[in-house]
Amino acid sequence: MLSFPTLSFPILNFPTLNPNPESNFGTTSGPTSERLKEQFLYPKARYAGEFTPANLLFDANLQEFAGRVAIVCALESGGKISPLEAYQEIRRLWEALDISRHQLFDEPT
Repeated sequence: MLSFPTLSFPILNFPTLNPNPESNFGTTSGPTSERLKEQFLYPKARYAGEFTPANLLFDANLQEFAGRVAIVCALESGGKISPLEAYQEIRRLWEALDISRHQLFDEPT
């Protein structure tokens, strides 16, 4: 079974890149290569729905889920993991997302 780190579903705020690609590299004030790599591997879209803290947090969680599912699918398609392992990992990720949804939106009884 794959071992991904425990999902924390952080809200990441990446800076927008300058349209001139040369200005994004080699400066101390611009994004680092690690940050650029993160942006490429784990892109985050801006939230456009009704703003509430719970909606914003769930959107970040949903984007994290989608990115991880894409990685699992790529690993399975490339033959690195079995279809059963992919299913189990996606199921685990879904359960974590579902728990997050319940914690954010369900009324306490």
